[in-house]
Amino acid sequence: MTDAFRLHGGKWLPAGAGLLLVALLLAATLVSWPPVQQVIERLELLTYDIRLNHAPLPRERDTARIVIVDIDERSLQQQGRWPWPRDQVGQLLQRLNDAGAAVIAFDVLFSEPDRNPAIDVLDYLVAGDQGHELRAGLQNLSLELDRDRRFAAQLGDRDVVLGMLFHREDSPSVGALPVPLQVLDTLRSGRLTAYDLPRFTGTLPALLEAVPAVGFLNTRPDVDGTIRRSPLLIRHGTGLYPSLALETARLYQLLDSVRLETAPIAEREVLEAVHLGDARIPTDAAGNVLIPYRGPPGTFATVSAGDLLAGLPVATSLENAIVIIGTSAIGLADLRPTPVGSVFPGVEIQATLLDGILNGGLPMEPAWAPGVNFAAMLAVGAGLAIVLPFLGPLALTGLTVLIMALWTGINVWLWRDQGLALHLASPLLMVVALAMLNMLYGFQFESRRRNQLKSLFGQYVPAELVEEMSRAPEHYHSEGESRELSVLFADIRNFTGISESLSAGDLKEMLNRFFTPMTRIIFNHRGTIDKYVGDMIMAFWGAPIAAAQHADQAVSAAMAMLHEVKTLQPELRALGYPEISIGIGINTGMMNVGDMGSIYRRAYTVIGDAVNLASRLEGLTKFYGVSLVVGEQTRAQASGFVYRRLDRVRVKGKRSAETVYEPVCRTGELTEALGEELAAHDTAMELFWQRHWDQASAAFGRLSAQYPDCRLYALYLQRIDELRARDLPDDWDGVYDRREK
Repeated sequence: MTDAFRLHGGKWLPAGAGLLLVALLLAATLVSWPPVQQVIERLELLTYDIRLNHAPLPRERDTARIVIVDIDERSLQQQGRWPWPRDQVGQLLQRLNDAGAAVIAFDVLFSEPDRNPAIDVLDYLVAGDQGHELRAGLQNLSLELDRDRRFAAQLGDRDVVLGMLFHREDSPSVGALPVPLQVLDTLRSGRLTAYDLPRFTGTLPALLEAVPAVGFLNTRPDVDGTIRRSPLLIRHGTGLYPSLALETARLYQLLDSVRLETAPIAEREVLEAVHLGDARIPTDAAGNVLIPYRGPPGTFATVSAGDLLAGLPVATSLENAIVIIGTSAIGLADLRPTPVGSVFPGVEIQATLLDGILNGGLPMEPAWAPGVNFAAMLAVGAGLAIVLPFLGPLALTGLTVLIMALWTGINVWLWRDQGLALHLASPLLMVVALAMLNMLYGFQFESRRRNQLKSLFGQYVPAELVEEMSRAPEHYHSEGESRELSVLFADIRNFTGISESLSAGDLKEMLNRFFTPMTRIIFNHRGTIDKYVGDMIMAFWGAPIAAAQHADQAVSAAMAMLHEVKTLQPELRALGYPEISIGIGINTGMMNVGDMGSIYRRAYTVIGDAVNLASRLEGLTKFYGVSLVVGEQTRAQASGFVYRRLDRVRVKGKRSAETVYEPVCRTGELTEALGEELAAHDTAMELFWQRHWDQASAAFGRLSAQYPDCRLYALYLQRIDELRARDLPDDWDGVYDRREK
């Protein structure tokens, strides 16, 4: 329990800080604190726009065809400025009726009467108190010239939906309102959480009486001014009024009414959905729906109003289509910023909303969505706050990316398959904030652990290994332990003679030039420097960082050291130093490793019988005339090299014999000539151990003649002569007892 607390005790502080951070972020989503709320809301809107643009919702069906009749710039050039006379609008209505339009909706207002020239003259005469005999005639003529009256007559024969607006302006209301969809007094509580606007710009009473439906044109911009949602219902006074899109859909489906689905909460009714026939349209608590934009401006089939009035042929059929009349002309100021275009015609917004109502694909942001967002953030945030402090940087980053990817994937799946618009920015912000908190804490906390490791291992281990250790410092310590390692001893040959020929300063300079590249090579091969003793280097592999290939790394380092010594010779000669050569011994086995010494001086080192054998193997290099000698375990584990079998030898201080080898090259570097030499050597060794002295002598003689610089062959010829003269026991095993170090 104590060890576990010591190991993880430092992690509970960031865990507590993470839980506090989650609580603050959740509070920010609930409390109306404008600075924070606006930032979070804008981020949510940004992720919503990305989702809408890159993963648009599919239409569930394709039963209603919508066509826009656009009062565009060309129409204004052909027919004159807007507003057009009612007769001209009536003519457009007639052309649409002749083309077979099923329902016609106006995304324009008819809140003021059209100018009547007879009335203008009559008013002039009355003001001047003249022309009494003309008044009666002009009054009769004004009725015949009343364009609004004629337009109302045209409307009465068709399925037409007119528009109106609600607003908060101080100016008085204009025009008339239709009968409300529902009177709120009929609800259980009498209070509904719908969008409430006190003023209106309605429709001329004569036109209002002539049409079967009127709907408001309002949309509801978000905090950034972008149109993403639109109310289906607006409360005015005690009445509830439908939108243009909702009324157009009702009229197209030949329905007499729509039905509201509400739920009582406290003393209010919360709107949950609007039922249009068999279709259920979910809304938020205020009666808004998200507009299912299908693409940039021009997504819907569009016909120029000017072309229709001019009798020009149009490419789009209007037969049985729902026609929405509106404008994209810049001067008429009905262009809106949307997620799919910064300049988007308002009429196309109405068409998009109508398409979502009739053909499906409306995103849902139900009243319970905030509760789901809160619960999901709480569960995931609390879990991450507790788990992240116990992970390393890579694992922390990986888990953070995984959680963000999963959350985004689930969110997009719910969007695409279920039509749910749940929050995405605030959960991702929470995950990133938790990751950053733990990374910052980890940087501070682990830097202290890293400094401790550097102070303990920095003088023995290469910097990159210390860095690797610092990623999981709890796995490394200086306490003694038994472990299989590979240890290397390297010694300069004839160092006594060299030191006698040099001054103290020159000797120090020469040793520095020797030790620096040797140490670099050991570090490059992930070795640990044990100590320097005079001209000797001791190093080992497999601790403090465990390495399965420690024997291979040790042999690779030794061969690189031998090659480096050869490249040093010209430099040393140029400086007036004597040439140097080294002998290296390597052994692999169980050793004790740890921080050892006294209270006055300690060192991270290895001890054990396997270490002593490595030192003896280094001493054998001069005896056999080779530069590198390794033991049996090293040879077995470093299998990527070609070896020359040197001897079976019992070194001083050891009872058991050891077969020793010389690594001559890597497996892929073996030449044909060297292979033949090694094969002949192995044959001669077998003859020697089988006591076939004549044949062995002949075999070694041939090798010695062919390779006169190889001391090993001359050594065996000498040993054969000695053994011939001796009376060997029957159990002679060919082991050579080496009594010198």
